[in-house]
Amino acid sequence: MDWGNVTAEDLIDALREVDWSSPPRPISEFFSRFTVPRSSAKWNSRLKCNLYYYRTNYFIMIVFILGLGFLRRPLAIVAAFLTALSIAFLNDSFAGTFSEKVTRTVRQFSPHMAAKMRPPLTPVIRGRPSSKRAIYICGRPRWVFVMVFASVSFILWFISCGLLTVLWSLAFGLLATLLHASFRTPNLKARLNTFREEFRAVWRNYSEL
Repeated sequence: MDWGNVTAEDLIDALREVDWSSPPRPISEFFSRFTVPRSSAKWNSRLKCNLYYYRTNYFIMIVFILGLGFLRRPLAIVAAFLTALSIAFLNDSFAGTFSEKVTRTVRQFSPHMAAKMRPPLTPVIRGRPSSKRAIYICGRPRWVFVMVFASVSFILWFISCGLLTVLWSLAFGLLATLLHASFRTPNLKARLNTFREEFRAVWRNYSEL
């Protein structure tokens, strides 16, 4: 595969669609064969190939570096979790699944309270909803949960003074990823596996037609 002709948009789309549950590459392979690219075109092709092929390794490396940054500010871990949760609530699927699981858990202890957590019924006119279906979480509008979790996380970020530490850790993790992807020489195995994954993705899309 000619990675020089792959655009950044194509790479981002491929990373969105590819299976991220694949195990990371061996450490002995990940930290071996570093060379300086001979030209900007070689560097561009190498960078895209390594970002795709070693995606799981880079993800683990960034999470590990962030974890080291969080060790200095333990309260920032809670702030980061609440921030991620407030962002996740913006996804319709996650919000619905979260509400369903919480309601199901509460029903085991208090069916009456669980009944109050049901979303209100949407009025129907001539077989169609009168308005766009609103997303509710535990019987409350989604924006209530987003605002509450975002506000609490902002307060915790301010109290822990960990936002700057986390940003520096994230920047260091991204820089380490960029340096590794720039100087790690792509091997034949990377190119062959990339081609196989591409073939499987094309075949999967073809079979769904």
